[in-house]
Amino acid sequence: MITTRRRRRLRVLTVSLLGLALVTGCQSSDSADTKNREPDPAASDTARARITVSPAGAGAGPVDPGHTVKVVTDHGTLTSVEVKPAGGKGVQVTGTWKNARRTWQSDRTMTPGTAYVVEATATNADGATTRTRSTFRTRVPKLLNGVTVTPSNGAVVGVGQPVSIAFDAPVRDRAAVERRLSVTTTPKTEGSWGWTRDPLTGTERVDWRPRHYWAKGTKVTMRAELSGVDTGGRHLRRDVRTTFTTGTARISEVDLRKHTMTVFENGRKAKVIPISGGEPRYPTWNGTMVVLGKQRLVRMTSESVNIDDPYDKDVPWAVHLTTSGTYVHAAPWNEGKGYFGRVNKSHGCVGMSGANGKWFYKRSVPGDIVKVTGSHSATVATGNGYGEWNLSFEQWRRLSSLR
Repeated sequence: MITTRRRRRLRVLTVSLLGLALVTGCQSSDSADTKNREPDPAASDTARARITVSPAGAGAGPVDPGHTVKVVTDHGTLTSVEVKPAGGKGVQVTGTWKNARRTWQSDRTMTPGTAYVVEATATNADGATTRTRSTFRTRVPKLLNGVTVTPSNGAVVGVGQPVSIAFDAPVRDRAAVERRLSVTTTPKTEGSWGWTRDPLTGTERVDWRPRHYWAKGTKVTMRAELSGVDTGGRHLRRDVRTTFTTGTARISEVDLRKHTMTVFENGRKAKVIPISGGEPRYPTWNGTMVVLGKQRLVRMTSESVNIDDPYDKDVPWAVHLTTSGTYVHAAPWNEGKGYFGRVNKSHGCVGMSGANGKWFYKRSVPGDIVKVTGSHSATVATGNGYGEWNLSFEQWRRLSSLR
C-alpha cells in the first residue's frame, strides 16, 4: 500500500522529470533554428555576394565623361557587367576584369551629356546570384571639339593616301587622343601616326601613313574611340571609323627641267605628257604631293594665292594637290604658244593641253602620288596637303605623341 507521503514524493518526482524534458525540448528547438538561419556575411565565405558600383548613382550628380566606372563585389565573383547608354545613343563602355573577377574597371571614355545604365551580376561560392542596376549621367562639357576623317568609308584611293583625322580646334593633349586610335590592314602593313598642322589654315591633323606606299588592294580600317576624350579643354563628341581600299598604284613624276610629266600605273609607264610648271617668280613646290580631290572646273584668282600678277580664270580638269593652291590642270589658254614641253610659264601649277588635262583628270583619284623635281622652290611642307611623304619613315614616326 502506498502511503500519502509516498504519493506526494512520486508526484514531485514526476513534475521534476517533466520539467527536465521540457527544458531539453526547448534547447533542441533553438539548435534547429540556428541551422536554418542565414549565415553571417562577416563570418562565412558563402555569404551572399554584395556589389558596389562607382559612380554611385543618379543622386551623385553628373560625372566627367572620362570618369572611370568601377564595379566591385565581395563574397563572390562578378559574372557579368554591362555599361551602356540608357537611350541607345552614345558609346557602350568596355572594361577589364581584375582581382580574379572581383573587380571590373572601364577602359574608355563615355559620350558627354548621356545617361548610362550599369547592370552587374555576381555569384557566391554556393552559386547564389546577386544582381544590381544603377544609373548615372555624364556632364555636358562647356567646350567641344570635332573631327573630319579622310578617306570616307568605302572609298577606293591611291597608294599614297594616309589615314587622316583633322580637328576643328587645336589639340593640347595629343597623347590622350592618339591612345584611342587604331589601324588594321590586310595585308599587314607597318605604319605610324604623326601630328602635323596646315601652315595656311592652321588645321591640326593626326595622320597614319605606312612606311612605304600602300600595296594595291590593301584593305584599311581605322577606329577612333574618341567620344568623351578631353583634347585639352575641349571634349570630343563621338567615335569615328572608316574602311577603305587602295586601288591602282598611280605615280606621276613631274620633271620641271625636262618639262614633262611621266605617269606610271602599277609600275608601267602609261603616258608622257608635255607640261609647263611655275615660272621662276612663282615656282612649283618641289617634293611629293598627294591628290586631295578634283573638280571639273575651278575658278582661280591671283588674290586667292596672294600673287601680284593679276589673273581670274575658270580652269578645267583641275586635280588638287595642296591647300596652298597647287593643281595639275589643263591650260587651254597656253595652247599654241609653245610652252608645253619647253618652258615653265605658270603661276605655280602644272599645266598641260586640254586633251592631256582631261586624260589625267579622268584617271586621277584621291591618294595618287605626284612627285615634282627640278623646281627652284622649297619642298612642300608636311601639313600643306599630305606632305608627309617628304619625310623618312623614322622622321615621321618621331611626330607621334606616343614615341
